[in-house]
Amino acid sequence: MTTNLEIGFNNKFINNSSYTKFLGVTIDNTLSWKNHIDLLVKKLCTACYILRKAKTYMSASSLKMIYYAFFHSAMSYGIMFWGNSSHSSMIFRLQKKAIRIMEGCGNRVSCRNLFKKLEILTLMSQYILSLLMFVVQNKKYFLTNDESHNIDTRQRNDLHLPQGNLTIYQRRAQYLGIKIFNNLPLEIKIVADNKKKFKRELKKFLCNHTFYTMEGYLTHS
Repeated sequence: MTTNLEIGFNNKFINNSSYTKFLGVTIDNTLSWKNHIDLLVKKLCTACYILRKAKTYMSASSLKMIYYAFFHSAMSYGIMFWGNSSHSSMIFRLQKKAIRIMEGCGNRVSCRNLFKKLEILTLMSQYILSLLMFVVQNKKYFLTNDESHNIDTRQRNDLHLPQGNLTIYQRRAQYLGIKIFNNLPLEIKIVADNKKKFKRELKKFLCNHTFYTMEGYLTHS
């Protein structure tokens, strides 16, 4: 059920809006992130156009610099909030388009090896990186399983995952961050207190696996 609120200030009513912009991120009233992604698509289409024009006279290293300046900078901003949205597939399609332009490949060519060759993270891998860096930078605010229930299990040093059955709760950055962290290989988890080493090892792991989806990450062996 939707409730229409009437909020007044200085004897004037404030008009309702289905979305608003805050610190460069467009937030809609359903948290679907569609408005933000629609605006981002326009920026990334421009970035693809710039890459296509530059491809004819610039080196591969220069093209990569352009990619990071125009495409990556826009794509990665605020990604820990909207990166797992169902609408983010539009962004991933544009990212693959940009990669193919840089490598001079046709639309049917698989991008998995191209991402590895260029050492560029996929949209999902960039989302995972951003979310996990948030977790390790705020690790003192998270409980481990050992601190939560003092049971000696193989997962005692994993982060404690709060219980919540609502889908909207499970899509929260904090909840997903814990779930993603716990699914990391042990050799990466154990260096979480060393942020620089953790980021370096995590990026290497993500580059090697080129995850396209969250399911692909959570089920990797």
